[in-house]
Parts: sequence; C-alpha cells; structure tokens
Amino acid sequence: MPEVTEHAPGTPSWIDLATSDVESAKAFYTGLFGWEGETMGEEAGFYTMLRKGGKDVAGLYPGGSEYGPPHWNTYVTVADVDSTVDKAEPAGGAVMAPPFDVLDVGRMAVVQDPAGAMIALWESRGHAGARLVNEPGTFCWSELITTDRERAASFYGALLGWSSRTDSMGPFTYTEFKNGESSVAGMMEMAGIPPYWGVYFAVDDADATIARATELGGTCMRPAMDLPVGRFAPLTDPQGAVFSIIELAAPG
Repeated sequence: MPEVTEHAPGTPSWIDLATSDVESAKAFYTGLFGWEGETMGEEAGFYTMLRKGGKDVAGLYPGGSEYGPPHWNTYVTVADVDSTVDKAEPAGGAVMAPPFDVLDVGRMAVVQDPAGAMIALWESRGHAGARLVNEPGTFCWSELITTDRERAASFYGALLGWSSRTDSMGPFTYTEFKNGESSVAGMMEMAGIPPYWGVYFAVDDADATIARATELGGTCMRPAMDLPVGRFAPLTDPQGAVFSIIELAAPG
C-alpha cells in the first residue's frame, strides 16, 4: 500500500503504547513486526517512534502508574480538537486531558466515554499519523470493548459524527462505526471487562506470528479463530499490554 500522507477527520490515525518498560517493549515489537525504533530526547518526553521501512507506524512511551497498566491508545484525527472536546461532556463523557500542543506537530486531548473507555483526539499540525496502515506489520483496526453498546454508539456519534451498524459476525454480534460511507472502527459489548479501545495489527500468517510472539515473551490469550474477515487472535506483550493480530481474508 502506498504511503499515507493524511487521514480524514473522523478516522483513527495513530496508536501508541504506554508501557512500564520501554526497552523491553521496543525489543518485542521490533522483533515481532520488523519495526525500527528511535527514542527521542527529554523535550519529546523520551517518546519512541516506531517505523516500518522508515515510515512512522506507531509510538511508545514510558507510562507510570498514573497511566494505569500498560496499554495501547487509539487517536482519531479531528479538524479542531478544542471544538470536538466541547462535545464530550454534553454527550455524557468526560475530558481527561484538555487540549494541549505536542511540540509543533499537533494538538491533542483525551476523553473518556460514558462507560469508561479512553480515546485520544488528534489535530495534525505536521504529523498526520501512521504513514503505513492496513498492510502486514501495521495498524489496521481499532475496536471498542464496552459494557453498553447503545450508549457508546450515541456518544461517538455526538463526538465524532460516526454512525453505527450492528450485524452478526460468526458467533459474535458486532458493530461497525462508520465515518460517512467508510467503516473506521468496531465495537463489541462484553460484560465483566473494563471498557477500552483495542488495536489490531495486520499480519501475513496469524499462526506464525503467534509463535513468534510467544518466543519473544508474549502470550496468546486464546487460540486463533477464523471469522469471515480473517484469522485473528488476542495477545499480550511481555508487560501485559493487550493487542490483536489478524490475517485478513482475501477479497472476494
């Protein structure tokens, strides 16, 4: 896939990992996906840019206890962070980090939906987001795990203008969020799990990737499963951050 130069407003555009061990996490993901990692200086919060073939694909940073357990974050591009954040509380959410500038490359904020899941908002001022997506070894999908599907659909509709459609997918009932005509994210309702936004990485071979992740110190949370969209599995990295991999089904 050609390099992405911009992401339309309302599109998940970037992911990063808050981790308790930057060097271990960097070794795990570079070993798993063939990424390169460059850790920047103090002025950038010792943020590590992860690249594939020299193109930005994700980031990671040292996350202390104030960030909770190690986890992946999803960022959604918006045209104006400040005006988007203003919609969060009237829609039943909360503003966890008010808008702030990230050096000279963008402006961001973090909001919490009514069930407790966190999502970041990104207004690009030079860093558009992931330069490669939807190809092996790159981010391909974000998925909300929630305890209240209807309330979440209402919140993200008000916040980001997303519509939603719920259908059966194999043994699951699955909701797709749409930005205009484009499917941009998913949602599943699950009880007993704290709501969160999860991330998926595309891979060439799900089973080989699971084996490699295990060699590198990760854990497969349950065996790979075949669905109409492809073969997927949820994993954790050595620090416990959850992510999923998917070997996408061939079109047709």
